[in-house]
Amino acid sequence: MTVQSYGKAIRDGFAYLLENHPETFVIGQGLWSPWYVGSSMTELEKEFGKERVIDTPVSEWACTSAAVGASLFGKKPIVVHPRMDFMIFATDSLVNQAAKWSHMLGGQAHPGLTVRGIINRGGEQGAQHSQSLQSWYAHIPGLRVVMPYTPQDARDLLIAATLCPDPVLYIDDRWLYEQEAQMPPAKDIDLTTIKNEVIREGADITLAGCSWGTHLAMEAAAQLEEDGISCEVVDLRVLNPFDGEALIQSVRKTGRLVAIDASWKTCGIASEAITRVVEAIEPRLLRSSPLRITLPDAPAPSSSRLEAIYYPKSAQVVATVKQMLN
Repeated sequence: MTVQSYGKAIRDGFAYLLENHPETFVIGQGLWSPWYVGSSMTELEKEFGKERVIDTPVSEWACTSAAVGASLFGKKPIVVHPRMDFMIFATDSLVNQAAKWSHMLGGQAHPGLTVRGIINRGGEQGAQHSQSLQSWYAHIPGLRVVMPYTPQDARDLLIAATLCPDPVLYIDDRWLYEQEAQMPPAKDIDLTTIKNEVIREGADITLAGCSWGTHLAMEAAAQLEEDGISCEVVDLRVLNPFDGEALIQSVRKTGRLVAIDASWKTCGIASEAITRVVEAIEPRLLRSSPLRITLPDAPAPSSSRLEAIYYPKSAQVVATVKQMLN
């Protein structure tokens, strides 16, 4: 076991795939730059060659479409979009093409590519550089969507996504890059075996989140423990196909649910989590109405003072839980 940060764990995932699976290659913008996509891909092109770590001109649509084509010939491409906002230009290739072909062609074509979309929020970057669009893509059948919270998942979900025969959107959050954890050695992983899971046991209330939302849940659970409130935390790391079993069983036990998503409220992942629970369990088991903590339904501001209000914090989770229990 070694201690590794979230950002470096992503690099470890790339290195494992490039070393052990020769059909893997990486394509996207800024892959050779000194910035190295937030140090998550440092010097991979020097270690594995520029023909397998390909830095492209600015055309999200072109590099994604090239990867979709390569996947149909047995390659395992990973497309890197350093800002998720601009991978919208590649939506046709991903949503209209890759997500559909296996179903349209009776399972005879498998565009098994991975698209890495990075969330880069805050820091006065404004409305066009701060979006968390996971619920958009999780809505699409045929497109798997994963969001790692822990450093181990940051590495292992990248490996599992790349080895999967289906198109997968892997979304990582820069706000998590500095957190560290003990890491076992990397290995091949079947994505279909990875489920959403309880990462903290508790008895009074269930907190469910994905990515940064799970981080807020864990912070709040630690603070609430000091007040004698026991929180169970469910990490929603697989968003499509949505696996609700761990969440449903947790709420059956606690009777309460707060769903946290670092994206907008309307039609969001928090809404999906609550819906899955209320559809599955008897109303008498709910000890209070489920609640959501999300961004307000407004584009991100550029002012740091407005950002401080706009983005939810663990204190908001703590206050919501105390309100619910009272």
